[in-house]
Formats: sequence, C-alpha cells, structure tokens
Amino acid sequence: MQNIDDERLILSSIKPIRERISKHKAGSPVGLISVCSSHPEVIRSALKFSRDENCFLLIESTCNQVNQFGGYTGQTPAEFVAKLKRELSGFSGQVPSIALGGDHLGPYPWRSQPAAEAMGHASKLVEDYVSAGYRKIHLDASMRCVDDPEGPLDVQVSAQRAAELCRAAEQASERTGLECVYVIGSEVPTPGGDQEGAQAMQVTSVEDLRDTIRETRKAFYGQGLESAWERVIAVVVQPGVEFSDQSVHDYRPSQSEALPRFIEGDTGLVYEAHSTDYQTPGALKNLVRDHFMILKVGPELTFQYREAVFALERIEKELSEYRSNMKISRVSEVIEGEMLRDPGYWEDYYHGDEGYLSFARKYSLSDRVRYYWSRDSVQDALDQLMENLTSVEVPLGLVSQYLPRQYRKVREGELRRHPEAWIEDKIASVLEKYLRAASLDA
Repeated sequence: MQNIDDERLILSSIKPIRERISKHKAGSPVGLISVCSSHPEVIRSALKFSRDENCFLLIESTCNQVNQFGGYTGQTPAEFVAKLKRELSGFSGQVPSIALGGDHLGPYPWRSQPAAEAMGHASKLVEDYVSAGYRKIHLDASMRCVDDPEGPLDVQVSAQRAAELCRAAEQASERTGLECVYVIGSEVPTPGGDQEGAQAMQVTSVEDLRDTIRETRKAFYGQGLESAWERVIAVVVQPGVEFSDQSVHDYRPSQSEALPRFIEGDTGLVYEAHSTDYQTPGALKNLVRDHFMILKVGPELTFQYREAVFALERIEKELSEYRSNMKISRVSEVIEGEMLRDPGYWEDYYHGDEGYLSFARKYSLSDRVRYYWSRDSVQDALDQLMENLTSVEVPLGLVSQYLPRQYRKVREGELRRHPEAWIEDKIASVLEKYLRAASLDA
C-alpha cells in the first residue's frame, strides 16, 4: 500500500491496472472492479473497502455526473478529485489503493448541438478529466449529434472523433507528466442506464467488434497517436448483461461464446463490461473467466444505499412511537416530493399508472433515486435521520428486524453499533461479491 503522503501517486498510478491485465492475458482469471458512482457515501464506503480488503479499485465518474459545467452532481473534475483527496486525508497507515477513471467521455451531454460544438465541449471535458488526475479514460464518441445523419453513427466517424478526444487527453497528459490508459467502444446503453423496453438487447458481434478496433486504430495512427494506441487496454462490448426497471438480463456464456475466442487472439486487449449490476456471483465469475475482466458497477451500490436509508427510516418511525419529542425526518416523503417536482431523471424510464410509478420511484432496479440525493431538502432530511438515530442507542431488536445482516455482524463484534457503519456495510456487500469474482484466491 502507498503512504497517504504520496497523494499524487495514489490518484494517478496506472501500474496496478496494467499488471492485472497482464496477469489476465497470461491466463490468470483476475479482474478489475470499477466503482462507477459519484455518490459520497458510495465512494467513502469503497475507499474503506479497498483499505480493509487490501484490494485495488477503480473509482469512475461519467460525463453526466461530473463535467466542466458541473454535471448533475454540480462538480467539475477538479472538484470531484478535491473531495476524494479530502476523504483520503482521513486515512492513516493502510490506505486505499485506487485509480480514477472517466466513463463515456465524449459529446453525449451536448448531443443536441452540432457536432463541431459538441466535440469542442467533449475535448475540453477530456482535457479537464486528465488534468485533474483521472488516468483511465473511456473515449466514447458513438452518439449522434444534432447535425449527424439519422441512424447509428458511422463507425469511421465515431473512430475519428475518439481519436480527436484522445489527442486532447494526450496533450493534457504531457502537461501533467503522467500517462493515461484508454478504453474504446460503446456497445452499451447511453449514460444513465437502459430504458425499459427501449430496444432488444443484442450481444456484440465479432464483425462489429473487429470493425471498431480496426477503424479506431486507423484513426489513432492517422492522427499520430501510435504511442497512445499502445495504451488502449480494453474495448467495451455488450456480453448480454443488462438491467432495467424490474428486470435483470443474466450473463449466459453460450450467447457470447465467440467474443472470448476473438479477444484471446489479441495480445493486449481485454473487455470492459458495463451494467453488470445485480449479476449473481457465479455470473460475475464467468464474465471474468471469459475476458470481460473490467466489471463496472454503479446503480446497485446506490440501490443498497437507498435500501439502507429506508430501513433506517423504518427504525426511526418505530422509535418515534415511544419518543414523542422526536422530529422525524420523513426522508422518503422528501425524496418523493423532489422526484415529482423534477421528473426529468425518471419519467422516460418508468411506465405505468400512478400507483406503479410511485412504487418504481422508490424501488426500481434502475435506481433513478440516485439523481436526487444531493438536493438540499433531501440532505436536510438525511441529517435529521442520522441525528435521531445517533442520539440514542438503537435497540438490537430493531436492527435485527430491518437490517438483519448488520445485526449479525454487530453481535459478532465485526461491525460498530452505529447507523453510518450499517450503511457502509450494505454498500460493501456488493463490493464483496465483485471481489470474489475478480480475485485469484476467491
């Protein structure tokens, strides 16, 4: 483990990424866990998990979450990194081992603009990410801009734009003196997740994959980016995994058996699998075995956070029955109010009558709640909830009723008797599943 004083190395090293990929290409079934979330509690829990389990994690944010205009989190890349450094400053001795990644970096947030303008913003986005300390960069220029022809974007156009973004990244990298590694391709839903019933999911064909690699390599070489191409570590494909409102498409090796054979013939590339949330432990293990070694998870982590908060709210309600002076938080009501006032983050994802929509806003696997936690009213309600539950010792009977896993760990002396620890443990339960899939000794 690095020492916390060497902050720059902690945030910037790509050595663990390349080492694990080399091991995988040499035949060892190891993977990489990518935490794709900007939620503060998720990040805090991931850092503690990395420290406690002595494991390397990628911490990634998307172009929608964090960009030069703030994204939906209100954070620029530099601000995101500054917050992460503040979290790291609380560690001593054994500290987390992480690297930062940028996901879907490209023109997606500005796709309603002409391509020239959108790509100008995208180049600035990539430059800011690299300058801030991100070292794993997913170049994604696969989406149409407003003046592009109808239909899927031509692979040559997408490749040329990816190379243009790479050039911006390389220029920023030269200024920082630290190299980046790159991921190409985008056989996944747009940033934010799948829309229920929007389209039939199809496993990436070897022919399309071959075209993507060939055209992107050609575009890189055409722009003098031969050295950068040597640092392209992975290509994003659709292996047949996805989740949406109330369904999960489980990985079935027989549906994508041509993809593992293809990538085994490449000396340097592996696959990056997006939207692996909610996959079973066995499915994750099979994904790594079949060379989908970079496993990205995000909404499942915030889903567990939401589940923990709602459980704590139920505990709070029970306590308020005999503590009449308690000002209850009503956190779920506050969230519902925010989602109704600003439906833009969920209305295209949930379909049905008002009763079902109310249910989906709370419990959908798509977890569109994650876009609302940073609202001031929600934060105030969360603060009230935590104040109520930390001002008393929560009875063990209530912990057992609503958080049974955490109750067992408290009783066995493995977990603090504190709401914050229970939330962290809920999030860590997801990361444990991924660590078993990605580790040699699992």
